[in-house]
Amino acid sequence: MHNFRQLQIWKEGMEVTKQVYWLLARFPASEKFGLISQISRCAVSVPSNIAEGSSRASNKEFAHFLSIALGSLFELETQLLLSTELEIINKEELGSIIEIIIQLQKKISAFRKTLN
Repeated sequence: MHNFRQLQIWKEGMEVTKQVYWLLARFPASEKFGLISQISRCAVSVPSNIAEGSSRASNKEFAHFLSIALGSLFELETQLLLSTELEIINKEELGSIIEIIIQLQKKISAFRKTLN
């Protein structure tokens, strides 16, 4: 069992989630039940699945939850890129969040490999 609060990937997942919520504040209200809802669920899923997986008895189970967190990150990246394509936000508003997401994807993948 791991202490999720001490995991760098959890800390970074929390930071990504906070940045995403700040970004979502710029979205139009018309997206409340569309992209805002979907993006916020993806963002929250990342640190949540890392935390839940850390409570599991085996590394295999933990790796499964890391896979879910990783999937949520890829989904999040796609939805943020779609938001720029739809001109809901511009690339300047998106800022470096995509780069941070990609780095976190790599870190979770590498950590997951150490569990197998």
